[in-house]
Amino acid sequence: MRSAALAAGAAGLAVVGLVGASYVSAVSVAVLSGLLCVAAAIGWPHVLGVPAKKSQSAAIGLSAVLAVTAAASSAGPNYMVWFPAAVALGVGAVFLIQLLRGTGQSLRLESTFGASSGVFAITLGSGWAAADRLTVNSTNSGMMLVTGISILAALAVSLLPWPDRLTAPLGLALAVLAGPLGALLFTSVPAVPAAVLGAVCGAVIVSVRRLLVVRDAPLNALAALSVGLTPVLSVGAIVYFLDKLLFA
Repeated sequence: MRSAALAAGAAGLAVVGLVGASYVSAVSVAVLSGLLCVAAAIGWPHVLGVPAKKSQSAAIGLSAVLAVTAAASSAGPNYMVWFPAAVALGVGAVFLIQLLRGTGQSLRLESTFGASSGVFAITLGSGWAAADRLTVNSTNSGMMLVTGISILAALAVSLLPWPDRLTAPLGLALAVLAGPLGALLFTSVPAVPAAVLGAVCGAVIVSVRRLLVVRDAPLNALAALSVGLTPVLSVGAIVYFLDKLLFA
């Protein structure tokens, strides 16, 4: 329960920080996104429980920082054009680490697949830097705020000590409702795009809660931090692509 509270707290603070930074400047969002990616990368090998933690964290973190830097500096309109290259570099670094470890080392396969998935999930955090540069967010950060409200609604439900058959649909429903309500009260974002974004954000959060519930091994502080930050970072790319799709 303590690790779940730490994960939810990290997720909530990350969301508040990213949304708040979007009202400051695009550079602020990029810097915070990069820092969150590094923090999530440090904890990811602890989630997996695999050896060579420092080297794999470095591979994940560097690829994510490269993706964030590219998203913050690339010419529009395709701000995430370098995302695949950053992921490829990160996955290549993970394979190289396992080759250098040598034949016969423990958990090589698990480390390879687990760290590669971490590269992809955490590097998706570059979507926050890219989304904040879109026209829909560059003037009033409307969709960023709607996203934050939806995620926080789903997080609040995820903390309830109820079974998944109750928290999953409730969290999803509240995220869908919170998006349009927040849009109506605080922004000029239309209700339908806000509801779509809320549904996707809610689905990500309740799915991660399910993974935590069925996990047998306990999480240490670094692992809980990564578990909380990674889904929030992953939502960044979803926000970016949905914003482009809904407001093209």
